[in-house]
Amino acid sequence: MQLEQIHTRPDPYAPYLLSQAIRAGGLVYVSGQAGVGDDGAIVGAGGFDAQAAQAFRNLERALLAGGSDMRHVIKVTIYLTSMRHFPKIVELRRQWFAPPYPADTIVEVSALYSPDAMIEIEAIAAVASAASLE
Repeated sequence: MQLEQIHTRPDPYAPYLLSQAIRAGGLVYVSGQAGVGDDGAIVGAGGFDAQAAQAFRNLERALLAGGSDMRHVIKVTIYLTSMRHFPKIVELRRQWFAPPYPADTIVEVSALYSPDAMIEIEAIAAVASAASLE
């Protein structure tokens, strides 16, 4: 099986030797996407809503770069530093995904890669046909 490294521009993960995503065997495996802006800094430090919205935008950007999109997400894992944000996650899932909703695991963790990060989202998606991406 051939592995293809997926990059976005800018790629805030490059200094850490991480792939934004890997495409293999008709699937796109997206690394955890945090609420990081194009400058590599956490957006809205201390503000969950801004970070969560940016994390979903970053997820979509990585999927598109890998030849997929949000409609083709099979499995998503969402890491939160507090489950008190669960209602907002449900709202964002409704905004970003459509039925059939992807399989999902939501996990509370004590910390993420940065003390300011409050959310990280990773996903597995099917590669979409060119027609379905239009």
